[in-house]
Amino acid sequence: MKRLGLNTLSIIVVLLMTLISWPVLGADNWPQFRGPTQNGHVAGSPLVTSWSEKENIRWRLDVPGSGWSSPVIWGDQLWMTAALDNGHTLAAICVSKQGKLIHQVKIFSIDELEAKNALNSFASPSPVVEAGRVYIHFGSYGTACLDSTNGTILWSRQDINLDHQEGPGSSPVLFEDLLIFHCDGRDVQFLAALDKRTGKTAWKTGRSIDLSVVNDYQRKAFSTPTLLSSGGRMQLVSSAAQGCYSYDPGTGEELWRVRYPGFSAVPRPVTDGTRAFVVTDFGKPEMWAVRLDGRGDVTESHVDWTAAVGISSTPSAALIDDLIYQVADKTGVVSCLDAKTGELVWRHRAGGSFSASPIHSDGRIFFFDRDGKTTVLAAGRELKQLAVNELSEGCMASPAASEGAIYLRSATHLYRIEAAASQP
Repeated sequence: MKRLGLNTLSIIVVLLMTLISWPVLGADNWPQFRGPTQNGHVAGSPLVTSWSEKENIRWRLDVPGSGWSSPVIWGDQLWMTAALDNGHTLAAICVSKQGKLIHQVKIFSIDELEAKNALNSFASPSPVVEAGRVYIHFGSYGTACLDSTNGTILWSRQDINLDHQEGPGSSPVLFEDLLIFHCDGRDVQFLAALDKRTGKTAWKTGRSIDLSVVNDYQRKAFSTPTLLSSGGRMQLVSSAAQGCYSYDPGTGEELWRVRYPGFSAVPRPVTDGTRAFVVTDFGKPEMWAVRLDGRGDVTESHVDWTAAVGISSTPSAALIDDLIYQVADKTGVVSCLDAKTGELVWRHRAGGSFSASPIHSDGRIFFFDRDGKTTVLAAGRELKQLAVNELSEGCMASPAASEGAIYLRSATHLYRIEAAASQP
């Protein structure tokens, strides 16, 4: 038997330690919009399924300012963005898991505010956090990097500009040493990647579909890109106006694109590793299932199915095994689709109106509406409602989860929702 050298053994030990520790980190941290897996899946301890203002609320904290950005979590810290002074002051807020305000950092002062949609805020893009650093993005108003240990601003930029028309909405993502975000306005449409250490532009790629044939308001979009590995290559799947693209996240090179009629879409794409499930439009949304192994224009060759009934305009979908779950914004109808065929499996009228994206834990899916109601359904081909919970305030921000607790941001408060038996 061949003996392993010291260096080889050391490498194996490091790899084993990484594999052992990764699930723990995944369970504790929620580093970006929709969590570590980008799709709302919650690892670790199951989440509580029932609560009210008097039950299973560990704490409720007043949050300064306003904003629809989701909380992101690293270790004991939760970071959010907020707009104060009616939007003229843009800030980063850091709260501990014990419900204490740690940092309130003023980042940008804005003299002239652009118009925004009534359902949007001036602080809607969610931050991204990693060990020692948090990245804050306000769309055209500016982007910054903070030292998460003390709140010091390490770098900032306000020169990447576009006309959102409805206000900023796309959240950034991290890939290796790059901070990547969409810039899909009615005037310009591109992606930007900044060196996360310095804030300098690493690459910038314009959208390749000709948008001169549509009106300017049909050129904007508000989705967040999804990173994935497929066919031995990394891809950044990026929904935009009039089409969806895939890029090499390291270089910004376009890999493929699919054309569709639609704009202003918000949902983040989800993927099963073979297909990306993309929402095309806000007013008349459709979901398209696009295979990931194409090159160039794949509109005629790589679209497996499309669905047009009951598709969400704002909340992103939850993909669990071979089923896709989503909720329609205005009707509150939850739909379950077969991911392989796009066929409807079941439909449930939860009621209410929705902006927040659902989360999934231990076979349960949580749908949070704008008025304070959360509907909990069982994942699976048989419709089963498990609970309906009521709070005094609803949410526009998608929730975060860590160590068996839900962190839910309402218009004025941050809640920690947790089973009473697990509270110290």
